[in-house]
Amino acid sequence: MKAGHVAFLGRPNAGKSTLLNRIIGEKIAIVSDKPQTTRRRIMGVKNYPDGQVAFVDTPGVHRPMHRLNVRMVDVALDAMREVDVVALVIDASTHPGTGDRFVLKRLAGLTAPTILVLNKVDVLAKVELLPMIEGYRRAYPFAEIVPTSALFGTNIELLERLFLQYLPDGGPIYPADYLTDQPERALAGELVREQVLRLTRAEMPFSTAVVVDRFEEPGDGKLFRLFCSILVDRESQKPIVVGKGGAMIKEIGTAARHELERSFGTKVYLDLHVKVKRNWRDDERVLDEIDIRRER
Repeated sequence: MKAGHVAFLGRPNAGKSTLLNRIIGEKIAIVSDKPQTTRRRIMGVKNYPDGQVAFVDTPGVHRPMHRLNVRMVDVALDAMREVDVVALVIDASTHPGTGDRFVLKRLAGLTAPTILVLNKVDVLAKVELLPMIEGYRRAYPFAEIVPTSALFGTNIELLERLFLQYLPDGGPIYPADYLTDQPERALAGELVREQVLRLTRAEMPFSTAVVVDRFEEPGDGKLFRLFCSILVDRESQKPIVVGKGGAMIKEIGTAARHELERSFGTKVYLDLHVKVKRNWRDDERVLDEIDIRRER
């Protein structure tokens, strides 16, 4: 039997959360085409006939501009040093840049085996793949290099077998029915934020957050009651989220409620408000409230 932790590390938008959801078979991490969607460490556990793997999704490693970003990058780099196997997830559809080289440098000195996951190969011409593999092979002594598509499931089973192969021997770390370390309250807030990311303008995602003000578990009426505040940086951003005549926030609420009901398997009452909180990305109290861990 094998058991241990595997961390997904990489640049923003490399597809780490999509990969986590694909492997676990359930949506435990929100996904978006906007960079820096993942802001906290998310763990999902999967049991196999010959082992158990705890997969750790991390925020994308990027140049931090605010206290929020500093915390996010620290979470990712801490996870890299705490696990049994590191999976460096690269967006193979884009040419390597300074950001990718920065992440590669962070791998120096790691004792854990590192597997390179070249993701999004479904949109890459095959003639480009071999030179890319060779380039990364020269850049770092990866234990394995696996071309994948998390979106379509290409080579995912192979990747899972390799993760198990490089994990230490041992019995299960978590109970057999353990799925994720994400509390329902935190997941609910993230599902609301996912719809904000999807429906608002391109400049909004970096400057919005969702705070769960009240989270009431279903009683006899089998109804979740969820009250959330959507934080924005500036007064000028509030009308974007609210929309003309409240149309946008209504659309966000409807879409988020559908996702919440699908995830929790019960009816949901969702109440959303938009609040202006200037410079919230540098406000330690707000970052604590939305559960973005402090650096060590």
